[in-house]
Amino acid sequence: MTLLQLKYIVKIVECGSMNEASHELYVSQPALSSSVKELENELGIEIFTRSSQGIALTVDGAEFLTYARQVLDQADLLEERYKNAKPRKQLCSVSTQHYMFAVEAFVEMINSIKSDEYEFTIRETRTKDIIESVANMRSDVGIIYLSDFNKDVIGKLLRGKHLEFHPLFRAPLHVFISRNNPLAGKKVVTMEDLKPYPFIQYEQGEDGSFYFAEEAVWPEYSPKQINVTDRATILNFIVGLNGYTVCTGIDNGDLNNEKIVTVPLDTDETMLVGWITNERAKLSKAAEDYLTKLKSVVASHGYKLIDR
Repeated sequence: MTLLQLKYIVKIVECGSMNEASHELYVSQPALSSSVKELENELGIEIFTRSSQGIALTVDGAEFLTYARQVLDQADLLEERYKNAKPRKQLCSVSTQHYMFAVEAFVEMINSIKSDEYEFTIRETRTKDIIESVANMRSDVGIIYLSDFNKDVIGKLLRGKHLEFHPLFRAPLHVFISRNNPLAGKKVVTMEDLKPYPFIQYEQGEDGSFYFAEEAVWPEYSPKQINVTDRATILNFIVGLNGYTVCTGIDNGDLNNEKIVTVPLDTDETMLVGWITNERAKLSKAAEDYLTKLKSVVASHGYKLIDR
């Protein structure tokens, strides 16, 4: 197996056909097909299915593509580190549920670095996508939570993908509501109190389930329910539609405290928030710096860190 063969596979997938890939690679189509076939024979798998309609990745091929991209990314890093005279670019990628403290820590990490060049990525995304991103090593760190309801299912999924969950803090449940909501002045609210108001939750996709929900509890029946995909939208709906969502209770400047407040929810349920890492990967210095800032930010909001 060679890096060139891996590059061939990735390019074929990007182009969607052997013919177009051969043109972009400046390789004859027979030579490209022969190289792919040699690799399939060596590995004992079929990477592509071939038909009159074209080619498509097999299940084995999709898995192989994930590892091929990782190898090529690492090869690029090696070249950048040792072939160029300039300092190595700092890299860090984080995938997270929609937590403002996770973004706050990311900002602090970037402000603290001493590097002329860096490439950082933060994705606020679905729970399953976070897990897949860390499993495929596209993200160094993932931020999720466990609860009594989801811990068995999520835990089994993490173990199957060689991921480790690191507890950060345990949060009693709160709700975000508009400051103009009649419930805003209460010391604690119940799900029954919230029933007249729209329940807003983060959408988890067609293959999502209650176990992937970002909300640790939800109403047994909600006559008004809205599914959203991003944090800005959920905050606008809380104000504009007088809705609510279930959260950790941590807020910061972009929550706009003039319009939105957090109120404790009357429940025994809690959220064990933490980060996940891939057992097969070593964290970069930037990723380690991010985790340090993450702990600092959580502590600054008055939450007790879980030591391990």
